[in-house]
Amino acid sequence: MSDTSQLPLAVDMDGTLVHSDTLWEACLRLLAVRPWLGLLLPLWLLGGKTAFKQRLSEHVRLDPQTLPYNQPLLEFLQAEKQRGRPLWLVTASHQQTANAVADYIGLFDGVLASDARCNLSGSRKARQLIEQFGERGFVYAANATVDLKIWRQAAAAIVVNAGPGLTRRAASTTALERVFPRPGAVDALKTLLRAMRLHQWSKNGLIFVPLVLSHSWEATDLVVHTLLAFVAFGCAASAIYLVNDLIDLEADRLHDEKRHRPFAAGLLPLTWGIAMIPVLLVIAFAIASTVNSNFMLVLVVYLLLTTVYSLFLKPVALLDVLALTSLYTLRIIAGALAIDVPLSYWLLAFSMFIFFSLALSKRFSELYNLKQKPEGKQTARGYHTEDLPVVSLFGISSGYLSVLIMVLYIHDLQADSLYNQPLWLWPVAIAVLYWISRIWLLAHRGVLHEDPVLFAIHDRTSYIVALLVAVCLLLAL
Repeated sequence: MSDTSQLPLAVDMDGTLVHSDTLWEACLRLLAVRPWLGLLLPLWLLGGKTAFKQRLSEHVRLDPQTLPYNQPLLEFLQAEKQRGRPLWLVTASHQQTANAVADYIGLFDGVLASDARCNLSGSRKARQLIEQFGERGFVYAANATVDLKIWRQAAAAIVVNAGPGLTRRAASTTALERVFPRPGAVDALKTLLRAMRLHQWSKNGLIFVPLVLSHSWEATDLVVHTLLAFVAFGCAASAIYLVNDLIDLEADRLHDEKRHRPFAAGLLPLTWGIAMIPVLLVIAFAIASTVNSNFMLVLVVYLLLTTVYSLFLKPVALLDVLALTSLYTLRIIAGALAIDVPLSYWLLAFSMFIFFSLALSKRFSELYNLKQKPEGKQTARGYHTEDLPVVSLFGISSGYLSVLIMVLYIHDLQADSLYNQPLWLWPVAIAVLYWISRIWLLAHRGVLHEDPVLFAIHDRTSYIVALLVAVCLLLAL
């Protein structure tokens, strides 16, 4: 095999230099910043891919600093550049995006990309490379089956993020200069499950609250209905988390922790998330249909509210936490409707105030962490770091009001009818008072990392409080 290391190296962008696909990134970015224009995407696509990319470029500009680059490949390109090898960025992405990436990377001698006249993909890309460098006058680094058309004209191939099958086909087409393997299938499956945030299903445990408080756990059919409702809400919630992660790509990549999420980090193709959303929703509604129609209606309301929250309410101060509060309370309502038990107004009032407090503690922690940074913006989702005292005041007051509602409930006639020893509910109120106070104390210390519910899942003290509450409820019976 002849030495090809001195030939110009043409590097594909989507899936190769960048782990993500910039066309899908642009579509999702459009939905994030101008969701009403999402209705026009199918119409733009009717004009062909060339026109589609051109229209997208007129409305969306991706930030090249936030894209998930293939670091091993980038280090290789830096080494090749240092020894004088010509490097070209050759991509089917729009010229505007390609130029922005090339300027940011600072390694490429030239850029070949799609424009208003041509979609530079497949055979068109091969012809363009031949015109630029001559047949067998270049090495091409890429990752997809469509790139076989280009590898046939190349002196050698660098296969990136491809499976063994494509690597073998590339080797049978031309010489292999280098291979950058992709993660195995098991890792990809684990990553997909992580993207679905199965640990967040713990929040759907609120669906079991009506079953427990109505003392219906001995009715097998009601337990089964509650379990089905839990799984249905879990699938729906995972679909919404995928939607949020896909829409918030750019913001997540600027966040210290969220940048490690699978789609933000480029660990999974965006198309996987887009495909999983309808699958999870179909599963959710298929399961919900076996519960009852009222439960299905609440599930629809939950999905509509989460969509409105994701697209419109996230940056609106106070309305965002009210939406989150409603989403938590909807889980309790769903649990009651799933087993057809009456809703307690005491329970609804308690849940609204305590979840309002927890939602505010999440915003407080975000602002607190933001304030600790020596530089950068001092606002987040409609709040300013100067709002910390008032956010704390709102949250602590709301938390204590939830305890007051519980205390008043203890002396309500309903408590006497449901519990033989209602005085044992007093330690429950004291435990909730302690827990909510501790949450806010830790938030002020900067220990609460933005989500109090997830914090509680990993907090030993929270488990002790939960055990105490459970024991007291049993004694009250």
